[in-house]
Amino acid sequence: MAVQAHLVELERKHKVLETQLHEALVHLSTDDLRIVELKRKKLMVRDEIERLRHVVSDTVH
Repeated sequence: MAVQAHLVELERKHKVLETQLHEALVHLSTDDLRIVELKRKKLMVRDEIERLRHVVSDTVH
């Protein structure tokens, strides 16, 4: 199913962004704008994951 594959890819991307954000927060020299950008991207991916899960859930029921 294409939606499931997309969901798996988004979950992978979310994990990568989470790791990048953690690394950025550990390094005190990281620009605040970079941190904000990573948080925004991570939130957008999470929102897309939730939207797709809702679509899959509605399709199954």
